[in-house]
Amino acid sequence: MPVALSYPGVYLQELPSSVRTITGVATSIAAFVGQAARGPVNTPVTLTSYADFERIFGGLWVNSRLGYAVNDFYQNGGTTAVIVRIVHSDAAAATISPGGLSLLAANEGQWGNNLQGVVDTQVQAAVATQFGVKTTDLFNLSVRDSGTGTIEIYRNLTVIESPRRIDKVLPIESTLVKLGSLPAAPPTPNNAPAAGQTIWSDANAHTSAAAGTGIDGADLVENDFVGPGLDVAKHGLYALQNVDLFNILCIPPYMNGHLDVDPDLVGKAATFCETRRAVLLVDPPSAWTTIAQAQSGVANVGTSSANAAVFFPRINEVDPLHNNMLDTYVPCGAVAGIMARTDAQRGVWKAPAGIEATLVGVSALSLLMTDLENGLLNPLGVNCLRSFPAAGRVVWGSRTLQGNDGLASQWKYLPIRRLALFLEESLFRGTQWVVFEPNDTPLWAQIRLNVGAFMQTLFRQGAFQGSSPQQAYFVKCDSETTTPTDQNNGIVNILVGFAPLKPAEFVVIQIQQIAAQANP
Repeated sequence: MPVALSYPGVYLQELPSSVRTITGVATSIAAFVGQAARGPVNTPVTLTSYADFERIFGGLWVNSRLGYAVNDFYQNGGTTAVIVRIVHSDAAAATISPGGLSLLAANEGQWGNNLQGVVDTQVQAAVATQFGVKTTDLFNLSVRDSGTGTIEIYRNLTVIESPRRIDKVLPIESTLVKLGSLPAAPPTPNNAPAAGQTIWSDANAHTSAAAGTGIDGADLVENDFVGPGLDVAKHGLYALQNVDLFNILCIPPYMNGHLDVDPDLVGKAATFCETRRAVLLVDPPSAWTTIAQAQSGVANVGTSSANAAVFFPRINEVDPLHNNMLDTYVPCGAVAGIMARTDAQRGVWKAPAGIEATLVGVSALSLLMTDLENGLLNPLGVNCLRSFPAAGRVVWGSRTLQGNDGLASQWKYLPIRRLALFLEESLFRGTQWVVFEPNDTPLWAQIRLNVGAFMQTLFRQGAFQGSSPQQAYFVKCDSETTTPTDQNNGIVNILVGFAPLKPAEFVVIQIQQIAAQANP
């Protein structure tokens, strides 16, 4: 605000700075969508460790490959994952009625059949006085998951109007149950346990969930991910619309005994990733058991998007649920973890491949290939997983599904595509302040200053080619990019270009021998 000059003297005024720092967004938040033993349905949950996945979603489960992929992600360097649990239409939540209360398991699945509930009236009279209710209106509810041993206790509940009314308390405090319907009267207390027993060991002292009411549901189908109306409801795959940011999408197998993903879903998932500036990791179909099958099948994986990449072959790991026997799994989780590890160590512009891109926790590859066989797949945009004597099992390719040499796409290489997506998302978020600003020369100068500072930081970190900023990037925002017509329409155009670092796929060494010359 201008200072009102009313008396002789010196006036001080703090002027706002034109510097608005643009911060680079995260680059390796991996989203996993699929079936789990338990946990919220159609609700994205952000995790920072595999222990979180075990606690919320039940860990490894014989009926799904989701947990194995998430475990691979964290073993290989992943730090942040977003999990979306989806279920088939026939899944159901268990019911339980301690003291006549109508309760449901917090979410669908057989896990809810392990619930036990106890109602008692060992309440606090002071609480009744505080809330203006009778002591006889209060009760306590204890709920136990016998499968995990988790116990939740909710004290001094009511069914009449008060801050402790059960339908207000459970949605906030409970992760095990939710209220089916609000009863008209307080529930009936359970019996006291027999001598020498607890409320949980004495079957007469607690109420168990109704047998068989919790149902996991059948295996998933494509419509469970992208069926009619799910995009509007933000369910299935589209539950990720409720996530602020994710960079990598993995859909572990759910078809044919958890071996494959429908190619049509792959295509729709790739399109969704394009709208969210993310990349889809496509797993090789289980039918790809030879190099020839991979050669002929890459055109039929469901997409040729620049925002998707396929990795072959599958990986072999021990299965803790089957006495640590070796089994075959898809590589998407492990590759996503390597991406996260590479981003943290080198930057998103570094290809997540090479001798450093070791596959942790992988006992073997389902198919070993030679250099010549690798050479048949690389030009087609199929990223190979290789096994080398010294390095072990590594990622040995970094192309998108636009990486076929015949396409000559600018998005041939995965690190270039991911760097471009990183720049787009960072600049999109970092220039929101421009909206509604006066669209003229001072604004354009501020834009050039702030975007240029962001690009210069990346240049100094080694993100671009070139020995000078002029060779590495440019930022243009002036009367040439924004014409008077654009100004009249409320449009400001910012042109940003960069010289990407291309991965050195082929290292050529030239050796020259000089024959010894005879002495004169």
